[in-house]
Amino acid sequence: MIERSTRRRVLVTVRGVVQGVGFRPFVYRLARELGLSGDVRNAGGSVVIRIAGSAGELTEFVARLRESAPVAARVEQVEVVPLDSRIALDPGFTVVASTAEDRGTPRVPTDLATCAACLRELFDPGDRRYRYPFLNCTDCGPRATVIDALPYDRERTTMRIFPMCPDCRREYRDPADRRFHAEPTTCPACGPRLAWSAEPENSGVTGDAALLAACATVVSGGIVAVKGIGGYQLICDAAAGETVARLRKTKPRPTKPLAVMAPDLEAARALGTIDEATATLLGSAAAPIVLIPRRVDAPIADDVAPGVGSIGVFLPYSPLHHLLLAELRRPLVVTSGNRSGAPTVIDDPTPLRPIVDGVLAHDRPIRARYDDSVVRVMAGRTLSVRRARGYAPAALPLPVSAAAPVLAVGAQLKHTLAVADSDSATLGPHIGDLADAETLTAFEASAADLCRLLAVQPEFVAHDRHPAYLSTRYAQRWPAHRRIAVQHHHAHVAATAAEHGITGPFIGIALDGLGFGDDGTFWGGEVLLADYTGYRRFGRFATAPMPGGEAAIRRPARMALGYLFGAERFGVEPEPPEPELLHRMGEREVAVLRAMIARRVNCPRASSAGRLFDAVASLLGLCDDNGYEGEAAARLEAAATGHPAREPLRWALHRRAGLLVYDPVPTLRHLLESTGDHAVGALAARFHRTIAEVVVALAAEAAADSGTDTVCLGGGVFQNALLTTLVLDGLAAADLNAFAGERIPMNDGGISYGQAVIAAARTNRS
Repeated sequence: MIERSTRRRVLVTVRGVVQGVGFRPFVYRLARELGLSGDVRNAGGSVVIRIAGSAGELTEFVARLRESAPVAARVEQVEVVPLDSRIALDPGFTVVASTAEDRGTPRVPTDLATCAACLRELFDPGDRRYRYPFLNCTDCGPRATVIDALPYDRERTTMRIFPMCPDCRREYRDPADRRFHAEPTTCPACGPRLAWSAEPENSGVTGDAALLAACATVVSGGIVAVKGIGGYQLICDAAAGETVARLRKTKPRPTKPLAVMAPDLEAARALGTIDEATATLLGSAAAPIVLIPRRVDAPIADDVAPGVGSIGVFLPYSPLHHLLLAELRRPLVVTSGNRSGAPTVIDDPTPLRPIVDGVLAHDRPIRARYDDSVVRVMAGRTLSVRRARGYAPAALPLPVSAAAPVLAVGAQLKHTLAVADSDSATLGPHIGDLADAETLTAFEASAADLCRLLAVQPEFVAHDRHPAYLSTRYAQRWPAHRRIAVQHHHAHVAATAAEHGITGPFIGIALDGLGFGDDGTFWGGEVLLADYTGYRRFGRFATAPMPGGEAAIRRPARMALGYLFGAERFGVEPEPPEPELLHRMGEREVAVLRAMIARRVNCPRASSAGRLFDAVASLLGLCDDNGYEGEAAARLEAAATGHPAREPLRWALHRRAGLLVYDPVPTLRHLLESTGDHAVGALAARFHRTIAEVVVALAAEAAADSGTDTVCLGGGVFQNALLTTLVLDGLAAADLNAFAGERIPMNDGGISYGQAVIAAARTNRS
């Protein structure tokens, strides 16, 4: 036995994602295994351990804190200091009450998909939680969506309104039980209950009967609103074409693809191609929607994902989803519970009743609105498309620490916000497009909640340069000396660079729809020589007018005419063949738009790669009108997929006003010259090859000019898997080190992180 005089006493503080992931029970079991004495508690957003033992035992204990932590935990820092000898320690080891004090920014735990152990209980007739839709343990269940404040304890969650029954309390206090300090734990005797209503006044059906009523409605071709983890979802049979069409009409969501939840991995394989990486993502604790290549014989209605080659698939991630899918045994459309453009409904389902045939609700309050995350695998990487449930609000490192806390308010589309404090930035969940006052209100509430959870009072606000964005108008409430304006594309490429820990200058390639440029024009195809405090514009795509401004975004046919009749010129070019598009549009519309372009009436110019993709999609007859943002580009990618593109179309680079400029006019002329001799898919593939070669050429020129070989990609155009793969392969072949956004979306969902990174660097420099 080790004498007490030879035992050491230390205070261990563990920071990172260490609350809501079973870390205290893990520490308890580890200390008991090693024969150590002391206690563990949550403190603020960290875990604090007072512990005594021999030097060797303590060394092993600290090492295993990192090496053997629970799967969902992320240990970022372990600080060990001597413990005041006057502090009395229990001779055993205990879990003690949480305290609020702590240094550093806390980490909010993310929601976790149902674990295997809970799933066994859910379908075990002999278990007391058999078919109970709200079971969970320390390894799974709601976290971010139920937390009111940190430290993470039941009394600071929405579960505090459900007092634990004696059985649940016994499990909660038993160190040997996997529900030991599982804060959302509950059971049929003491927890939330389901309720079904087909009409507002009809709410008498509860429990398992409510679940069965909802399933019967789906089987009969109905649409049901289901209260999920982070908000309501609209569900229906994915194979019922008439029902899917009705959902699209009433939501309304005319053409944007709908996600499909499959009962299990085998059923998911019937929907699309699933490799090992995709299967791992589908079964992960984050349980995101994964975009996969769609099978032509997938047992779902064509209207689920019209005109595109991929489909968003995910597996049940909550007990309620598991019960629904086990009962229905078919793929379900599962989409956000809102009217298009509005925030997802989290409490009163009244706005959804005109859409649905019934509501399956429950009485567990949702504290924070969380949509489902979306990812896709491309070029051997997992790229985030929408960062929400399961991933947010996880923190990411800042390459340069913030000298003062910063609230980064993002852009306009695919909106997120971020809070930078010290050496990290916490990215909030996807909110949606800031289209109106309703979504702005949701954004403001999300900002207040995130700052409160992180115990941060921002001293600066970082925002986009576009003066008309609602997020910019929100930032203008702050004093001028507390506002940091960040150029849109600089934020895009800085987000990618920061995620990958780039420390020096880099080449940023930003391809997206529109961003407000330094010269007051719209940018969107940019080559920047950048670091985290500034940049120099090195190259760009040539400009073209957008007839009608925003109308050209909604109608790619207008954008096609912009390129045909008003593209930036670099010398005398022969006229291209007349496209069939002119006949589809009609003489009057063509004449009006041509006159607008000639007279420069409401025709803002843009160097946008996204608008060029729109124009090509229209010229090839794939999409004249966007039913949703990016539809034309998605259809162009779908047409190109599967067609080998060994030869690009013609393209040219020119110098103008000190910038290297890609001229798309030769590309478009070659495209139109080839339409009679080549299939649309082959031409779409050749266009993708062309843009990839242009990007590589621009990057190579920038590398020669700057002396750096680091290239960071950003912008929504890089959601295109075919293009991104071609670009990454081309950059690698050119001996350039290329990085794409992975944990952070390359679309506008990553803008807030880029703003936070840049603002932190600027405040640090100041």
